[in-house]
Amino acid sequence: MSFWDYLAGHQQQLLTDAFQQASAVFQCMVIATLLGIGIALLTYRSAWGGNLAITTTATFLTVPSLALIGLLIPLVGLGVPPTVIALTLYGLLPVVRNAIVGLRGVDPSLVDAAKGIGMSRVAQLFRVELPLAWPPILTGIRVATQMLMGIAAIAAYASGPGLGNEIFRGIASLGSANAINQVLAGTIGIVILALLFDAAYVLLGRLTIPRGIRD
Repeated sequence: MSFWDYLAGHQQQLLTDAFQQASAVFQCMVIATLLGIGIALLTYRSAWGGNLAITTTATFLTVPSLALIGLLIPLVGLGVPPTVIALTLYGLLPVVRNAIVGLRGVDPSLVDAAKGIGMSRVAQLFRVELPLAWPPILTGIRVATQMLMGIAAIAAYASGPGLGNEIFRGIASLGSANAINQVLAGTIGIVILALLFDAAYVLLGRLTIPRGIRD
């Protein structure tokens, strides 16, 4: 069976796996983004606190994804829970690091001006600092998403959702007629999803970043 015949015959399954992978990565990135920005807001004013936050989240990336998922299985079982936990932890570093860098890069005179016109601390954060720090934060989100798209394939080891199941089935049946087709279909699907996500982030940047800042 040719690769194109394989795609035609397994179209529904591949689309289901692709949707599940995209959904898992998107949901984990939402969680990682909210946690990462929250951690950055709590620590960016302190050199010690910011460095600790970056170092701690960087530590998660030193743990091989297969090992982390394997360690989570006895604690939370198979399927979605270890996938969500692992992907969220891996997605934290780019968001935390870029959010801290972005917040620290805001011109202090703009914050002083906001304070001078009577803005509360919360208003300064959400109306001045976070909007100005948004471009590097968005870059961190883009990097994290691309990284998670690949790592999510490993979640198939724990019966997680996504195109990794197609890849693992192909690897497990190497030598069979469709083994290479399965690996190729899963891999190409992940690449396409990564490109679609990145294109969406580019569009989001154009919609949310003022032209003067973007240029």
